[in-house]
Amino acid sequence: MNGWIILDKPVGLGSTQAVGAVKRVCREAGLGKVKVGHGGTLDPLASGVLPIALGEATKLCGRMLDASKIYDFTVQFGTETAGLDVEGEVVATSDVRPAAADIAAVLPRFTGPIEQVPPAYSAIKIDGKRAYDLARRGEEVEMKARCVTIHALDLHAAPDGPLASATLTAHVSKGTYIRSLARDIARAVGSVGHVTMLRRVKAGPFDLSQAISLDKLNAFGQGAAQSEIILPLEAGLVDIPALNLSPEAAGAIRQGRVWTGESTYDGLYWGRDSEMRPVALIEALAGTLKVVRGFNL
Repeated sequence: MNGWIILDKPVGLGSTQAVGAVKRVCREAGLGKVKVGHGGTLDPLASGVLPIALGEATKLCGRMLDASKIYDFTVQFGTETAGLDVEGEVVATSDVRPAAADIAAVLPRFTGPIEQVPPAYSAIKIDGKRAYDLARRGEEVEMKARCVTIHALDLHAAPDGPLASATLTAHVSKGTYIRSLARDIARAVGSVGHVTMLRRVKAGPFDLSQAISLDKLNAFGQGAAQSEIILPLEAGLVDIPALNLSPEAAGAIRQGRVWTGESTYDGLYWGRDSEMRPVALIEALAGTLKVVRGFNL
């Protein structure tokens, strides 16, 4: 069993719990023990696209973690919380409620490469301990700024006048904290704020159109068709070009050997055999093909 289940994760469910649910459903469907992993943690308070890899697709989880993501999120102005979301005590207040034009005016400051201070309530390790564990114990947590990239940042349509809240869409690089982005936008307009809604609408090549609900996932365990639930392994490779391999080249690549004499542009490919089965992620350089990650299919 090799491929992807794209879950529309509901609020309240952790990523590890989602992986556990997939393992359970696979057992119920009679698939036996299946290797399962997720392609990017999604906080319990967030919903949306959670790619879950099965079998050989788990070899692509690292690549999925590095992929850019798109989020819709709502910032409520006037209160900043310790967790920068709906959990945690209020740590700052403001009477300022910005207009849509005020928000739009500051967004260019947060587009492109920026430096961002992660939330204290995050999984980042400080001296070997998770920051959120230290913060929950009331310890002072000093978070260091990190460089991230905001590829695009757009404000949803909003009424005229002061806004109690605003919804935005952000296309961001790995390592970006939307809660920090919301905090910094609120401060830039002279207020404070926290996130009240966070929904991931795209992760790497996967979006909500491919995502299934928990109910549909559970239906798989009760006999629903596999084709309605599981996407093929190559669905996680659509953002890189495919390279058709000769039987000789495919055989060499499967054995992990370097293949020479291939006429193609330099770069990353996924190689496929004559039956269109993925063989490996391949790096092409000066006519030489080298295995980056092989698939046992």
